Amino acid sequence: MRVHLVQMNIVWEDRHENFTKVDRLVQPTPINPGDLLVLPEMFDSGFSLNTHTTHDGKGETLAFLEDLAARCRCTVQGGRTVLEPGEKKATNRAPVFSPEGRLLAEYSKIHPFSFGREPEAFRGGSEVITYNWAGPNDEQLTVCPAICYDVRFPELFRIGLLRGAEAFAIGANFPHARQDHWRALLIARAIENQAFVLAVNRTGDDPHLHYAGGSIVVGPKGEILGELGDEETVLSADIDPDAVRSWRQQFPAWRDGRLIEDPDGTEKERR
Repeated sequence: MRVHLVQMNIVWEDRHENFTKVDRLVQPTPINPGDLLVLPEMFDSGFSLNTHTTHDGKGETLAFLEDLAARCRCTVQGGRTVLEPGEKKATNRAPVFSPEGRLLAEYSKIHPFSFGREPEAFRGGSEVITYNWAGPNDEQLTVCPAICYDVRFPELFRIGLLRGAEAFAIGANFPHARQDHWRALLIARAIENQAFVLAVNRTGDDPHLHYAGGSIVVGPKGEILGELGDEETVLSADIDPDAVRSWRQQFPAWRDGRLIEDPDGTEKERR
């Protein structure tokens, strides 16, 4: 199995220019049927709070991702802003499409970034979800999607683990000012959950912030399987499902967790 992280300099609030940019970056990438393609958070607009302009009301971003998955014959995890009719606040989402162009899942970011004023325009989601990444040769991997600021909240990832996650796929607009935190947190999330972390960040600048990229693939022992600087490019890495399963069996630290609080407020004992 192979993952491709599309690290791009997002064009501010210009959906169609960003579609063109994704196509340009993906076109020379050797993507095989059954691979996984992950795009940054809000890849179609940048981290904009102007949700009345950027929201995917016509479903154009959803249609682009569906078409991209079908064209590449791979699973695609993207990003978009959704503002439901009558709602004052939007949701920051990561839709996931199968190689057949079928919507597998759509995760809503649970933790809006208060320091960046995100809660003024976005409400948080309430559910940790997983989806099945079906690779070639009947290979399978259970993936938990997350978005940017979520990486600071390990309980989300542990709930994902309890729901079967073997990998975490993260799209982000994580600012350069805290780039060291980005890298350290992602490695920690991999080690503590004995899982792959597939994390794509944007690069370049928007009207407010600078971004340093640093997209990274981390193995279940915390080993770096691939990492970028600040260039606009695609990071590709091989993912071996047996690596996470054999490591968890060999060193089953994840089984020793005792009390976990689920979103419904109940504590669940891991046995």
